[in-house]
Amino acid sequence: MDQKLKDQFDGLLEKYTELMVGESSEELKEKVQMWALYTYIAKTMPALAKHWNETYPDGKTEMMNVIREIKELNDKHRSKR
Repeated sequence: MDQKLKDQFDGLLEKYTELMVGESSEELKEKVQMWALYTYIAKTMPALAKHWNETYPDGKTEMMNVIREIKELNDKHRSKR
């Protein structure tokens, strides 16, 4: 994969993060990326997500914390509009 595409995708993720939660930082971009990918996996391959949750219960707990944080930040950002 070439660097140009990586940079362009990073810009897309940065803007998406900003639109979702009202700001963008490396940490927030990483959390939004994890949230988006996990949500997609859970919807398209629920058995895989279930297996991962059972294999890594601590990871599931942390993922639920990330999901909760993104939802709270999104709700807060949307209420400002």
